[in-house]
Amino acid sequence: MGKVIVEEMYKQRKDFFELTLLTNEDGLKKEIKDEQIHRPGLALAGFIDRFAYERTQVLGETELAYLKSLDSEKRKKLIENIMRFALPCIIVTKNIMPPPELVDLANQKKIAIFQSRLSTAELTNRLSAYLSNIFAPSITLHGTLVDVYGVGLFYTGKSGIGKSECALDLVERGHRLVADDIIKVIKKAPEVIVGTGSEFLGHHMEIRGIGIIDIEKLFGIRAIRIQKRIEVEVMLVWWEDEKEFERLGVEDKFTTILGVEIPLIILPVSPGKNITVISEVIAMSHMLKTYGEHPAKAFSRRLTGEIYRKSLVRDYLESDIE
Repeated sequence: MGKVIVEEMYKQRKDFFELTLLTNEDGLKKEIKDEQIHRPGLALAGFIDRFAYERTQVLGETELAYLKSLDSEKRKKLIENIMRFALPCIIVTKNIMPPPELVDLANQKKIAIFQSRLSTAELTNRLSAYLSNIFAPSITLHGTLVDVYGVGLFYTGKSGIGKSECALDLVERGHRLVADDIIKVIKKAPEVIVGTGSEFLGHHMEIRGIGIIDIEKLFGIRAIRIQKRIEVEVMLVWWEDEKEFERLGVEDKFTTILGVEIPLIILPVSPGKNITVISEVIAMSHMLKTYGEHPAKAFSRRLTGEIYRKSLVRDYLESDIE
C-alpha cells in the first residue's frame, strides 16, 4: 500500500501546488495514506458519521465562507468537532486566510495547514494526479522496454537470450529505448500500464562481451524515452524443432500484468533470425489491429470463402450432363 509523508509532498511539490505553510512544522511528519481528496463541507456542518478524515482535506471558498458566517463560539465548536480526528493535512485554496481558531487548534493537534494560491478546481486536479501516481499499483519486472513506431514492446525471456541486443539494434534503426533489465510497471488507469526505468540504471544497458553502455550518450536524446505505455509483451524463447509455434496468428494470445490484459507474442529465436525487423512488424501489426484490421483473420475468411465457392462450382460441374 502506498503512502507519502506530508513533508515529502510539501518539499517535492511546494511550487507546483503553490503552497505556504501556515502552522508549525510538527504536523509535517504525518502520513497521507489515501489517494482520494475530501472536501469536509458536511463535517463542518456537524455531520461526521461518514467523515473521510483519513484523506487530504481541501477547504475552498464555500467552506470558508460558511465558517466566516458563524459566530466565534459556534465556529470554534465545529472546528473542534473535525479536529478530533487524525487528519493528515488541510489545504486552503484561493490564498484565503483560514479562521485563527482553525490554525491554533491545528498547531495543538499537530496537523499541518497549507495555503494555496490555486483555485479549488486546479488544486484538486494537480493533487489528484500527484497522489494517483504515488498510490498507483506497481511492480518491478525483468525485461527490456522499447518504443517501436509508438508502440511499447516489452521484451521478456531468459537471461542471455538477446533482449538487450534486440533493443540496441532497434535504437540503431531509430527507435527509442525506455529501460533495460529492470522495468518498473505502474497501473495508470484500469486498462493502462506504463513502464519506466529505475533512477539508478537510467538508460544504461549491459551488452555481454562489451559491458555497460550509455544509450543517451552514444545515440543522443532522441534515442530514449522516460516512460512508455506497455502495449505488447514479446517473449523471446529458444527455437525447438519439436515444438509447435504459431503459424497463422488467427488466435491471439494474451498475458496479464497488474490486472491489465495485453497481447502476448511468443517469438522463437534462432541463429540468423532478424528479430529487429520482426519487432517492427509486430508493432505495425498491433497498430493495424488497434484500428480494427486483423490480417490473419481476414486471410482466413478469404480462404474459407474461396474454398466454399470452389466447392459450389465443383458440385455444379459434377451434376452437369450437357
